[in-house]
Amino acid sequence: MRNMMSIAIFTLTSELHDKEAVNAATQQFLDSLDINFEMAGADLTTYGNHALDLLYVRTGGTEGIFKRQLPQMLKQSDKPFYLLTSGKSNSLAASMEILSFLRQQGLKGEIIHGNASYISQRIHQLAVVAEARKQLQGCRLGIIGEPSDWLISSHADKAVVRQRLGIELVNIPMKELIEEIAITPQRMPEEKNVPEALRPAMPVADAIYQALKVIVARYSLQGFTLRCFDLLTAVHNTGCLALAKLNAEGIIAGCEGDVPAMLSMKIAHVLTGFTGFQANPASINPSTGEMLFAHCTIPLNMVERYEFDSHFESGIGVGIRGYMKEGPVTIFKVAGDLSRRFIEEGELIRNQAQPDLCRTQQVILLSDKQKTAYFLNNPIGNHHIIIPGHHRQLLEEIF
Repeated sequence: MRNMMSIAIFTLTSELHDKEAVNAATQQFLDSLDINFEMAGADLTTYGNHALDLLYVRTGGTEGIFKRQLPQMLKQSDKPFYLLTSGKSNSLAASMEILSFLRQQGLKGEIIHGNASYISQRIHQLAVVAEARKQLQGCRLGIIGEPSDWLISSHADKAVVRQRLGIELVNIPMKELIEEIAITPQRMPEEKNVPEALRPAMPVADAIYQALKVIVARYSLQGFTLRCFDLLTAVHNTGCLALAKLNAEGIIAGCEGDVPAMLSMKIAHVLTGFTGFQANPASINPSTGEMLFAHCTIPLNMVERYEFDSHFESGIGVGIRGYMKEGPVTIFKVAGDLSRRFIEEGELIRNQAQPDLCRTQQVILLSDKQKTAYFLNNPIGNHHIIIPGHHRQLLEEIF
């Protein structure tokens, strides 16, 4: 498994063991992992400077060495300690003693041990999460307008979000976007198969897209959530096309000013490469675990094909009916104060196109039908994020 992320391996070795034999075993072990890494050796000068720093416990008798070096490592990094071991030369036993000591000190750590496939997979996973945390630091996400009036639980604690994730939330007046749309030239976007009835709405939908790109650049944003229903009265159109395109371009673009949903999308994006489909449950079958999710926009890079329709609730503007590939998905949501999260895997069993629902409609079968109780008893708001693939481990690890 090849990895372009920054992974460094620092070594702990007892002087009692034969140096040549240990070096030979080290080379054989690391070669079996098939991972690109920097071999830092026993010098801890750069410890904490990489996306992932591993302490390779090569032999037994290294517990005292680790204890002496711990103060220096704590000065350089507050990350968990990852103890890599092949199990040779009593290295596993030493790793267990070290981890026990760390726990006694109230510090976090993990022993990475097993066959080459497991170790390689685990290191890759940890590196992805570490890189994701790095990307979140200093990220700026906009709140364009306030959350929609009906989202009475979908706000966020800015201080907690900044402290725990490193994300800065930036308030931007809705008036500023409306004014930007007004001065944006309208043009027919290069889209195929636009129904004749929707063609008059397309230039304004494109102007909304162009204006949002200006706002993103003006405020140096990596994403935003938009009080999009205000556009229905202000410009007689919707943000659905703009959000679909911007999400496909890697810019988080959420609906209805839902801040927790936007945070969930950003976390999903740095971990999986997909911003996710922001949707609300339309129906739930607790007996089978089958759920129907729907919304009028979906990232265009998440679908096999898409169609244009009007916006469902208003019947005006441009909405997106997207058809995502059937298969594994993950449903994700984090609370605005980061105190709770919901992560459940399932299968997208079909897309549908009923006329009495938001345009993109997905029927998902939860892996555990008991998890439907969460939606009916203790949900985190109504919107949830649908991500292609199974990502429970990655999403849990980020927290």
